[in-house]
Amino acid sequence: MVVELTKAQARRIAVRAQALEADRPADVVDTVRRLTFVKVDPVSAIAPSADVVLWSRLGERYDPAELTRALEVERTLFELDLMVRPMDDLRLFRPSMRDWPRHDRTRGWIEANSSFRSDLLLRLTAHGPLPATELPDTSVVAWSSTGWTNDKNVQTMLECLMMRGDVAVAGRRDGARLWDLAERVYPEALEQDHLDQADAYRLRNERRLASLGILREGRGSSTPNEPIDTRGIGEPARVDGLPGAWRVDGAALARVDEPLRPRTALLSPLDRLVFDRRRLAELFDVEYVLEMYKPRDQRRWGYWAMPVLHGDRLVGKVDATADRAEGVLRVDAIHEDEPFTPEVVEAVFAELDSLAGWLGLEIRGRGVGLA
Repeated sequence: MVVELTKAQARRIAVRAQALEADRPADVVDTVRRLTFVKVDPVSAIAPSADVVLWSRLGERYDPAELTRALEVERTLFELDLMVRPMDDLRLFRPSMRDWPRHDRTRGWIEANSSFRSDLLLRLTAHGPLPATELPDTSVVAWSSTGWTNDKNVQTMLECLMMRGDVAVAGRRDGARLWDLAERVYPEALEQDHLDQADAYRLRNERRLASLGILREGRGSSTPNEPIDTRGIGEPARVDGLPGAWRVDGAALARVDEPLRPRTALLSPLDRLVFDRRRLAELFDVEYVLEMYKPRDQRRWGYWAMPVLHGDRLVGKVDATADRAEGVLRVDAIHEDEPFTPEVVEAVFAELDSLAGWLGLEIRGRGVGLA
């Protein structure tokens, strides 16, 4: 039976799934479990994107040191492929690690550099954890690429070994990953919990659908390197006014008519609520493009414009930058996607106050008004 949903119902499902209601998650680990992963990205116009994502859920009580502790001390979270994930989910990746890589070119490069691979593992055994810069490049065949990874042999081999489950990210130093043997990073109990490939694939997709609530039916992408295959999972659905088939998380349907406990949130441009631009346009009737790669004179909203969520609507964007040298959160513009009510204006500035307080900065530019 196909579930019939209005756009408002679909939006409520999406917002609730992303932990953006007034009832906030308990802590960092709880947040990451609900989101399934948080992307690590070096861009820090406000703060690192992962920190902004967690702040937008937890508020000013979020302390980045809590994330570091969960990753490096408690091992309740782990980093894989530039995503922070709950350690409970490691078992969902182990089957694919045993079968990685699938591409002949990558497999051939690893095999041609078997001595290089052994050198890295021996060095980590004796001296790990270490950053890539402290590991020797003894490759026989260089990694060739038209992109920025060309001839980045140590980094490429480490990432291959990570995806195979041989090494793992043990922590970070000044933003750089520290590498160690996987057996020293991953809890032994989880290492013994094996699923077959088909079950792990299905469970990963179910987890990702639950974290987003509702998605188009088929195989798409919720973030780079993380495709979601919604075929055969969740419940089939149609959304009023939108063509095509959708899949919705079954647990979310139990609350589909429950009123949302709304709040206002400033989101990272890499936040998963807004990352899928087609879904964003269809469910929220909003256009959004990350403009950091555009020339300044071609930007409409700003270098790192933060989407503004109010209840189940995306109502605008805030163009802001953290200037730590000056000790200020510089607000250059607040753009309205739909006319702001006095309530929305007050809520947006309250979130800016919260963001500035969390960053330990003073707001400058509040007098710019609304664009």
